[in-house]
Amino acid sequence: MSTTDCSLQLIGVVRSPLRSLDDAPKQGDEGGAAAWLEIEDRFAGAVRGLAAGDAILVLTWLHQADRAVLEVHPRGDRTRPLTGVFATRSPDRPNPIGLHQVTVLGIDASGRLHVHPLEAIDGTPIVDIKPVLSRTADR
Repeated sequence: MSTTDCSLQLIGVVRSPLRSLDDAPKQGDEGGAAAWLEIEDRFAGAVRGLAAGDAILVLTWLHQADRAVLEVHPRGDRTRPLTGVFATRSPDRPNPIGLHQVTVLGIDASGRLHVHPLEAIDGTPIVDIKPVLSRTADR
């Protein structure tokens, strides 16, 4: 199997009251915080069309993850059998891309998005943002 080198352009950073992994819930709906998505100025035009109330998917780079982990006990519960990370939502994985469904609470004049609920910790790099599509969506 051949591999292709790929690179990502980080588009911004999460600003959250969650400061450490110990502060963060495992999923956003388990106590995620309201947070700001600070988008780099060069990508500010990319938020055009988003509005308060929109459901979006935020893809992050889980920068504190262990990329060597291939198996985990789901949710850290050692009574559960070891499971491959591709069958779990573990942040520790070869490519630690986080996937977070949040609601846009508002957008400020600088293009920062206020969102909720987000379990990513402060300083987490943002890889991409995508709308949550319904069957009738026109995007």
